[in-house]
Amino acid sequence: MGPDGAAGLAADAYVYGSALVRQMSAVRAGLQAGYGVLGPAPFNDFAHAEGPAVSGVYVPGAAPDLVDAIAQLDLSGGPVRLHVPDTGGVYYVLQFVDAWSNAFAYVGSRATGTREGDWLVVPPGWAGTVPDALAGVIDAPTSVVSLVGRVACHTPDDLPRVRALQQELTLTHLGDRPHRTGVPAPDSDVLGAPAFFERMRVWMADFPPAAADLAHQDRFQPLGLLEEGLSPYVSPGPALVRALTRGLKLGRKRVEAASRSSGRRVAWAAEPHRHDYNLDHLGVGTLASPRWRVQDRETAYLMRAVTARRALWEPHGYEAVSASTARDSLGRRLDGAHRYVLRLDPPPPVGAFWSVSAYEVPGGHLVTGPEERYATGDRSAGLVYDDGGALTLYVAAERPADPPRAANWLPAPSGGFRLVMRMYVPDQSVLDGEYVLPAVERA
Repeated sequence: MGPDGAAGLAADAYVYGSALVRQMSAVRAGLQAGYGVLGPAPFNDFAHAEGPAVSGVYVPGAAPDLVDAIAQLDLSGGPVRLHVPDTGGVYYVLQFVDAWSNAFAYVGSRATGTREGDWLVVPPGWAGTVPDALAGVIDAPTSVVSLVGRVACHTPDDLPRVRALQQELTLTHLGDRPHRTGVPAPDSDVLGAPAFFERMRVWMADFPPAAADLAHQDRFQPLGLLEEGLSPYVSPGPALVRALTRGLKLGRKRVEAASRSSGRRVAWAAEPHRHDYNLDHLGVGTLASPRWRVQDRETAYLMRAVTARRALWEPHGYEAVSASTARDSLGRRLDGAHRYVLRLDPPPPVGAFWSVSAYEVPGGHLVTGPEERYATGDRSAGLVYDDGGALTLYVAAERPADPPRAANWLPAPSGGFRLVMRMYVPDQSVLDGEYVLPAVERA
């Protein structure tokens, strides 16, 4: 294989494996240092956020009406029992993500209801005895899984209820062997571009992909990615270093190009199908119809890489859809020096709830108003609807003077900003594109 061919192969390998590297790097961060506002937690234990996102805690684009919980599960020693409390009909979701960043199961309001129950999460190939009185079994494709939880919290007064639920959300290791304390460690002596491929090599060996991906993965044997034992990247030859360095650059460019939006957007941008790259392991709470699965595998690899780069741990569109815009109806950038109107006629059709928030541009800081008002949505108290059921929101840096507009106010910053509309358990009309969010009008 010539140098150009080796570099092209390395670029393909980057596209194929970057989601694995990002996912397992996030797992390792969660175990050692924490993730975002969540502190570190060992395997098979939850880390809980203290409350929803607020402007004083910098988490770009964080949702202000959900409280996060994350657990990294290790199933190498056997199954783990998950206990979920009764949320009394209030929205929550627990999303299961494998080592390759595939969301492969959901437990929660949409998928399984809000009653109390126990679930058994089992490793690949497990053939043990299932305990009695279980709500169900969740088959994990890989021995390490991220469990990403989100519980609705609409007002500060709602927080004690959420914290009580956090105490009842538990994991119990049931295996006959101890679970491990960390993820497999790449060789620390590997530096530069080969370090990415070293992480990919080690984690591919420990977390095999779906059987249908193995033939594609075998193509990377000439790069040393299938080598076991001593790393081929500790003392690589100059030709291999050049190929890996060039391939890493080409692969990143390919993913970045696929991540970019084209054109000058005026309308809201939403991507309900960007998580449709999981083709093989679709378990509890997922939709396995062809409509939610990309048919071409190489397209799926690129989609997976893009999504891991932009929206790791975001759920499928049928669980939640986020739409965003940074321009008004005439294509002008949103700016707090002006006032805006967003007329929702009708409001977004959802099975759970919807809300819209403002974020500073640049920076992504969540914008707040008096009484810690971070979002306006169908759970906001005192909203004033038109006689026909339409809702007009007023987006401005200052609260409107008249009471009806003040009730429907969404705080904006003094400078540039973008709006994010979140729709939890969206109606089919949202997913089909029949329901279209209206453009934001400058008042």
